[in-house]
Amino acid sequence: MTTAIKVENVSKTYTRDKMSVPVLNNVSIEIPEGEFVALMGPSGSGKTTLLNLIAGIDRPTGGRVSVQGEDIGTMNESSLAKWRSRNIGFIFQFYNLIPVLTAYENVELPLMLTPLSKAQRKQQVETSLAIVGLADRMKHTPNQLSGGQQQRVAIARAIATDPNIIVADEPTGDLDKKSALEIMTLLERLNKEFGKTIIMVTHDPSAAEHAHIVRHLDKGDLLPEGA
Repeated sequence: MTTAIKVENVSKTYTRDKMSVPVLNNVSIEIPEGEFVALMGPSGSGKTTLLNLIAGIDRPTGGRVSVQGEDIGTMNESSLAKWRSRNIGFIFQFYNLIPVLTAYENVELPLMLTPLSKAQRKQQVETSLAIVGLADRMKHTPNQLSGGQQQRVAIARAIATDPNIIVADEPTGDLDKKSALEIMTLLERLNKEFGKTIIMVTHDPSAAEHAHIVRHLDKGDLLPEGA
């Protein structure tokens, strides 16, 4: 099985007012291509920090993060931004949609950074919205959509560039039980049908049940599998 993500002895320390705050301690994990992994643990355990390192949003203090064979820690900011736009789809707890833009325009945003023509962008946007079941809502603005529909728009935006890897930070954290189940079913479909590698941070055990692998962090340490 090809390794999609390899985190080797990674540590992360933040400095606040001359104080060092360690967040991750020598974390190592390998994620095969096409896996669906849930990261769980109490607040402050380092889950989101690990997710951000894998996504190239943050850089490790020590150790190495390789994604699809590339050591992303050695890239400069410009190269990293281009790499993220091609390889990573982001899903956030609070959707991060632009309120004044329609669903179509929100999904089109990441495509504006690509060399695609307007016609190609249109095809990508419409395909992405169809996959999440919102082809009939593309002209609606976020305030005309339910929370579950807004998160589906956010997922359409995440897959619009056809990235291999999706990182999701508490994707069901702001949703009712029914909407949360719909979102998790959609993520499962993206994993099984479209082969997306998914890394998800969640507090919700019922959301974690949809993942193939569940790993727990505690105070910056990645606990052994099954712990």
